[in-house]
Amino acid sequence: MNKAINDAVPFWPVFSRGKSGMLGIYRLESQMLSGNGKFERSGICSDRDARETSNTAFSFLKANSNRISGSISTTSKDYIINYQDLQGIGTTGTLALSTLIALCSISLGKPTLSSLVVMGEISISGTLMKVEELANCLQVCLDSGAKKVLIPATSMVDFATVPVELMSAFQLISYQSAEDAVYKAWGWNRNDKSKRHCL
Repeated sequence: MNKAINDAVPFWPVFSRGKSGMLGIYRLESQMLSGNGKFERSGICSDRDARETSNTAFSFLKANSNRISGSISTTSKDYIINYQDLQGIGTTGTLALSTLIALCSISLGKPTLSSLVVMGEISISGTLMKVEELANCLQVCLDSGAKKVLIPATSMVDFATVPVELMSAFQLISYQSAEDAVYKAWGWNRNDKSKRHCL
């Protein structure tokens, strides 16, 4: 089968459940321009849940950007993100964390790890939400070509429900907060001062 995720694609893949109820992979392509803080989206049409969850990411970034980098501007730049439903399962309402990572990455010019898929979600306050049906989710990630999975620490309690051979197919990268997820998506440790001074 065709793989939805590969080493050569400079986009941000995210795993979620579509409106059809099926599990699948979405891809985010982002762009930053000089402007006055507008956030435009394409690919999610007028879907209310998708627009609200992407708004959650931008609101979180405006309130917390300095906790990630003082170089991120939400007032002098405009951001555009195109959301692609790679497997035709319909739009999803869990795009906040992946949108946040895409916004930070394009703002700072920091690429995410290759063959990475983002799992999990955040609320507007930054609270982590665990992944439901973890084993099924990881199987879809594997079928889609993912090699690395960014996963919330809140889902670690469910690792025992996942077959060992499925777990061993990935490099599982656990994150403790929204900010931690952004750094881990770049392959960084948030506490590594030698990295942070570059931002």
